[in-house]
Amino acid sequence: MFLLLATLIFGVQDAVAKILVTEYSPLQIVMIRYWAFFVMAVWLVMRNSSLKRAFVSRAVGWQIARGVLLVVDIWLFAEALRTVPLGDIGAINMIYPLLVTVFAIPLLGERVGVFRMTAVLAGFLGAMLIIRPGFITVETGVIFAVLSATCYALYLVLTRKVSQIDSTTTSLFYVGAVGLVLTSAVGVFFWQPIVGMDVWLMVVLCFTTCSGHGLIMLSLRYAPASVLQPFNYFSLPWAITLGFVVFGTMIDGFALAGAGVIVVAGLVVMWRERRLALGRALMRGPAIAAPGQSSTSPDPQTGTGHPAAPPKG
Repeated sequence: MFLLLATLIFGVQDAVAKILVTEYSPLQIVMIRYWAFFVMAVWLVMRNSSLKRAFVSRAVGWQIARGVLLVVDIWLFAEALRTVPLGDIGAINMIYPLLVTVFAIPLLGERVGVFRMTAVLAGFLGAMLIIRPGFITVETGVIFAVLSATCYALYLVLTRKVSQIDSTTTSLFYVGAVGLVLTSAVGVFFWQPIVGMDVWLMVVLCFTTCSGHGLIMLSLRYAPASVLQPFNYFSLPWAITLGFVVFGTMIDGFALAGAGVIVVAGLVVMWRERRLALGRALMRGPAIAAPGQSSTSPDPQTGTGHPAAPPKG
């Protein structure tokens, strides 16, 4: 329930951001979001550790790369919101769990068999069904959405990588700090006064950013990431519904069919990875785990234990 509520909140966040990008630069909007996120990150870090300890990392380069990738992801997503309907963006974003499987091969040294690679290729065919290059004019916003999903997938893979080296509080601190510095350094040059009801929309944007991530963390206290991952696909019906209710746009049949192919392919990959993880666990012998935990311990910051991934927020 926590995760389903988080996917709804992130859908509302996207709808609010889509309204705001018609009047304000995406760079300004992302900067304000990061101000709120950094405050939340510092609060969470200080509850569990200290800022001095959180700053110490054994993988500073990877941590900075994670922060940059997430900023670029959100920038690209905000640009896509200018022209692409929410439902279509939601459908395109469904490819990120499949991209994680692909990027994990060179970056994490994971071995992907024919079964999972076939599912990944099927997912990409679903993405092509949504975009339909050569049959319709591919908008720049669609390209931004694809690049956004790609950056997010890379961010998740690097999060898995650093989770073996640094603590969760360190990873959380670096995401917030790098994002704050980078977005502020650029966003201040695109600042324009926020007027009227837009002030309240900005407040809602900041609130949904913090509450959505908070709910993800809460959900991971009660269930492992591998169990929660399939529920992330509920972000698609939220996007389609909010796109129709708020903006009066409908996802077309081809895009919906493509999204269905991607979702099925993603679920097949998750099912296969869980089977393999169970097999490895049985070969190692029984292990004692705390209630609500699995042998693939998720990162409480992002929900990124292997093989699952958190919803895109």
